[in-house]
Amino acid sequence: MVQSGARRKRGGGHAGNAERRGTATIEQMPWNPPLNIDRPTEPLDPEGVEAIHQGAMRILEEIGIEILNPEALEIFRNSTGCIIDGENLRMERDFVMEQIKLAPSEWTITPRNPDRAITIGGRHLNFGNVSSPPSYWDMSLGKKVTGTREMCANLLKLSQYFNCIHFTGGYPVEPQDIHPGIRHLDVLYDKLTLTDKVTHAYCLGRERVEDVMEMVRIAGGHSHEEFEEGPKLFANINSTSPLKHDLPMLDGWMRMARRNQALIVTPFTLAGAMAPVTMAGAVAQSIAEALVAVVLAQLVRPGAPVAIGTFTSNVDMKSGAPAFGTPEYMRATQMTGQLARFYGLPMRASGVCAANVPDAQATWETSNSLWSAVQAGAHMVYHAAGWLEGGLIASPEKLVMDCEILQHIQRYMDPALTATGPDEIAIDAIREVGDKGHFFGIQHTQDRYTTAFYQPFLSDWRNFEAWEAAGGVWTAQRAHQMFRDIIASFEAPPMDEARHEELLAFVARRKAEGGAPTDF
Repeated sequence: MVQSGARRKRGGGHAGNAERRGTATIEQMPWNPPLNIDRPTEPLDPEGVEAIHQGAMRILEEIGIEILNPEALEIFRNSTGCIIDGENLRMERDFVMEQIKLAPSEWTITPRNPDRAITIGGRHLNFGNVSSPPSYWDMSLGKKVTGTREMCANLLKLSQYFNCIHFTGGYPVEPQDIHPGIRHLDVLYDKLTLTDKVTHAYCLGRERVEDVMEMVRIAGGHSHEEFEEGPKLFANINSTSPLKHDLPMLDGWMRMARRNQALIVTPFTLAGAMAPVTMAGAVAQSIAEALVAVVLAQLVRPGAPVAIGTFTSNVDMKSGAPAFGTPEYMRATQMTGQLARFYGLPMRASGVCAANVPDAQATWETSNSLWSAVQAGAHMVYHAAGWLEGGLIASPEKLVMDCEILQHIQRYMDPALTATGPDEIAIDAIREVGDKGHFFGIQHTQDRYTTAFYQPFLSDWRNFEAWEAAGGVWTAQRAHQMFRDIIASFEAPPMDEARHEELLAFVARRKAEGGAPTDF
């Protein structure tokens, strides 16, 4: 069993205080999920937004979506405005728009530590860790290997440690040394004891979803009624592009909706493969696939908290491999943001790349992805730190490197940078220096120099000679050492003893009962 430190008394160690967390190893920005103060980038004019909307409506009215879940199909069958032909669902646009209006434009998810609550919608911007790669790479191994529970736990520790990570998504690497039938029990135990941030449930069958909801309820100390008063966790589902929703994901989607938990639907539309080669066509298809799930959630529970996600990118037409962080990916993300605002729904995007190791390609592709999410007005950015090889590899060095980018974005959104009061215009300081001397020593600078500019924790700003004299350590090597230092000094956030014992008992009981089936 991974040692969580969960029975430690409250208040001990740097994990007990958000302002102090992390200072034992690095100086990082405090926990403060940013507000996006910029206007969104909108490549589409109003006619373009309307054209994509009309395209999505025509897909829903004329072509339809295959619904492979019988219960969901029956719910649609009993709803005015739906036409069922076998497993094919078509919906009238007026019905679709009426249901979308029921979904809230903003909602809050509250984890076991209420100080870590995050708001999805409005101008809120939240970053999450890498989720679901089957493989792992770090510099000490020097090769791609299968994920284990220890690797997964270490990535969870990094996700807890960094204040710029605001939620934990799926497993940061798939721990394949745990049997699939009980994997969700062990990993959720680790997530709930090693972190106190918002967490996630996989929609992979009834048992997994129900188990995770119950574990989150126990860890938060909620009654069943309190649990359903507002979201305490979230789920993300993908459509099976093109134009299908499968059985297990819709099953979990409906179970989460009934209990008022947060829902995100993210079609995986790769232009040229599972969607049209044109960005407008790929986005229209993605929107149509997403809106089906939004409507289903509202039919199950009117007002269910739902967001639409974008994962629209392109494939390499030479090899068929997915590409990320491309100009096409960036534009598709921005376009989806415009459509999300058109429908009044929150939006999820991703920080992704196709690079295989944490090198320059990884950096520029991830930076493109992250900034396109910011420009699109995304409220939740999945895979914002630690993703490699198109989602097949999780890397601790990459996670640390990406957190530097995330801190850049948070600082970029600090309103202090664009303040224009008398102190910021600084006429007196300019007059004092005049056309001679410098600003280093004047009082205006002395009063502000410690907080005036962003201070990196990973970048090395020394000149070449000083950097070389200090060992000439490259960025990924510095990130690797930082990863090791963080893991060595990590202290888990405290958990109430009674809740921890109840959580352990639940995990033990569900394992004795056999966990979850591995076939659907």
